Amino acid sequence: MAVSKTLPIMIVDDYSTMLRILRNLLGQLDFNNVVDASSGDEALQKLLVSSDIGLIISDWNMQPMTGLELLKAVRANAKLKHIPFIMVTAESKTDNVVAAKQAGVSNYIVKPFNAETLKSKMASVLGPF
Repeated sequence: MAVSKTLPIMIVDDYSTMLRILRNLLGQLDFNNVVDASSGDEALQKLLVSSDIGLIISDWNMQPMTGLELLKAVRANAKLKHIPFIMVTAESKTDNVVAAKQAGVSNYIVKPFNAETLKSKMASVLGPF
């Protein structure tokens, strides 16, 4: 079954330009039900209030709560742990990939990337669309 284009997607990045880029790339893929957060803390608060999010796409390097810490908090919460989580980072170090995988990341995108890369990573965790 194909993924619905109305799936609510949360994007998390402390850099407003990156939030705008992610929103535009998702729009190119016809996903327009996007909730954004400018920190891991804000994302977690929004997730706890609204549990209908179908995918989280989060930057790794944020303060005060990193994307990895957000991932761990999501995976530790019974209400949220099922949500697919894609980590976005400029870091391609093996240690980071291993840490994210151990924490339960669904997939990983290294910046810079385009809509086609985003689509393939999303399809790998959500299924075809």
